[in-house]
Amino acid sequence: MSVPQTREEFSDHCMRRLGWPVIEINIDQDQIDDRVDEALDFYRQFNFDATETTYYKHVVTQDDINNGWIPIDESIIGIVRIFPINTQLFSNNMFSYNYQFALNDLPSLTGGQMSNYVITMQYLATIEKLLVGEKPVRFNKLTGKLYIDMKWGTDVVVGQYIIAEATQILDETDYPSIWSDRMLQKYATALIKKQWGSNAKKYSGVQLPGGITVNGQQIFDEAVAEIEDIEEEMKTTWQLPPSMLIF
Repeated sequence: MSVPQTREEFSDHCMRRLGWPVIEINIDQDQIDDRVDEALDFYRQFNFDATETTYYKHVVTQDDINNGWIPIDESIIGIVRIFPINTQLFSNNMFSYNYQFALNDLPSLTGGQMSNYVITMQYLATIEKLLVGEKPVRFNKLTGKLYIDMKWGTDVVVGQYIIAEATQILDETDYPSIWSDRMLQKYATALIKKQWGSNAKKYSGVQLPGGITVNGQQIFDEAVAEIEDIEEEMKTTWQLPPSMLIF
């Protein structure tokens, strides 16, 4: 059995699962493409194999500061967090209090020991998080805008990097192995079958050439039941559990 590597091969594979070309499948190619897109959209939302964790970086522009948000690529479907935009403890200014503290006082606090250094750094990071806190972010994939609630122009300046931990969908052209995923094949086939049944049931009772009568309603009902089972399996077996909130 050939493993589909392209969208066209995937569509043909789904059609063969329904009986084509032995059985005439009354469905248009545009309808097939629509159902494949629908299957991909659901697959990306509820199957962890369809996404990956990435680190999205963006160079701040004056437009970003004026807007109060940064544009996010359409392949990003979720933002987990942003990394600290500037470091409160260390500074590039050698005359600043933070720089002098790190240069002179930090070694005396740690006693020159790595274990003491690690503990001290964790303690200082905890203080910084309590007093400064993380900058709240708001993101919706439909708008493609990442809002960061901070003082734009003060907390961040033009040319500075903002790095966000994000969830990105896999591009099927870069990763053609997506087309061989068993759940995606089953789901797309069921959606195409439902479309086929929807088309055929409009001509219920009409006899086709050769004396064949297609029961479109039965095909439609079978597909609906299959879709429900596949969606339930996808959500309960292949979806990542929601992240825990830690306070």
